[in-house]
Amino acid sequence: MPPEADVANFQAAGVENRSRHTSRRKKIWVDLDNSPHVPFFRPIIEELRKRNYDVLITARDAYQVRELLEFYGVSSKIVGKHYGKYKVLKALGTCWRALALLAIARKEKPDLAINHGSRACLLTCAWLRIPNVFLTDYEFASEIPFIKPSWMMVPTVVPDERLMVAGSRVLRYPGIKEDVYLSRFRPDQGLKQRLGIPPDNLLITMRPPATEAHYHNPESEKLLTEALNRFVSNPSTRILLLPRNKRQEAELRSVWAEAVGAGKILIPQHVEDGLDLIWSSDLVISGGGTMNREAAAMGVPVYSIFRGKIGAVDRYLVDQGRLVLVETIEDIRTKIKAVRRVRSKQRFDGANSPALATIVRNIISIAESTKPIVSRTERN
Repeated sequence: MPPEADVANFQAAGVENRSRHTSRRKKIWVDLDNSPHVPFFRPIIEELRKRNYDVLITARDAYQVRELLEFYGVSSKIVGKHYGKYKVLKALGTCWRALALLAIARKEKPDLAINHGSRACLLTCAWLRIPNVFLTDYEFASEIPFIKPSWMMVPTVVPDERLMVAGSRVLRYPGIKEDVYLSRFRPDQGLKQRLGIPPDNLLITMRPPATEAHYHNPESEKLLTEALNRFVSNPSTRILLLPRNKRQEAELRSVWAEAVGAGKILIPQHVEDGLDLIWSSDLVISGGGTMNREAAAMGVPVYSIFRGKIGAVDRYLVDQGRLVLVETIEDIRTKIKAVRRVRSKQRFDGANSPALATIVRNIISIAESTKPIVSRTERN
């Protein structure tokens, strides 16, 4: 069946399904734990609200999540923050955030919770026995011992072996998660001019590795330094550097103060649409999985300096020739092709996203099959 037919059938089924359940508006809880979750869940939230679902949004104040919510005009309840790179503090912070979410969930009584790898949300759902959908596209993320989600939803290329649940509790969607929101992307043709980048300059967007993540490998930082050293001296090249947080930004501004002062390295003063930055670039060098996959989805040359375990989605993109893994200092010199990109006339069709349609259809199917939630407190 062609994708557009799948979307049309899904929309028709959604209307029919909702007409059978008009007696009570069901509430779906979405927890946003990291910056990629904001653009990913925006179209999902819109589709659920179109189908008459109440949507409760909570978010963690980490990795520019709050700034992105403000940028996109999305209202949410801010709960918790980032608690640093040490595992003990991470664990304690996750537990504290789970307790704060528990208070909200008891009051709001959601029928279903959905998240993309939020451990705090998973803990809260386990305590209150809230049915939940745990989405992920990286099978090597750390798990919470003895806590399992009700369902998992993953791209079709992710294998079963590393998943926390099995069988019918695993749902799949076509493509990659970036397809969900890329389908609605409209490029800002004036971004380079607005940022003061000469039109004839080669633009390289660089995303540092997540140095505070549990999966961080220090080799990624060495590769970033080598990449900056290689391109910062080129007079016709501008580097758009996108730190993950204020702490990392301060460190980079200090180390690369001369290049920043000379305008060779640009660090945006305000949050920008990441897709616009990628689309305006000639190539991308990133230590973060989401930006790598966004570039690959748009056909922008992208080089990954991520040195953790490579997941199935990235392997899939490498096999397709859409992503290049940079693993050594020598690779920085030999693999990265710094040439001007000829932009295609690619159209991003927001009405035709089989990934989005499949994800929302799965969520609605689960939501309509669940019974009203009774918390432990209410049962006792």
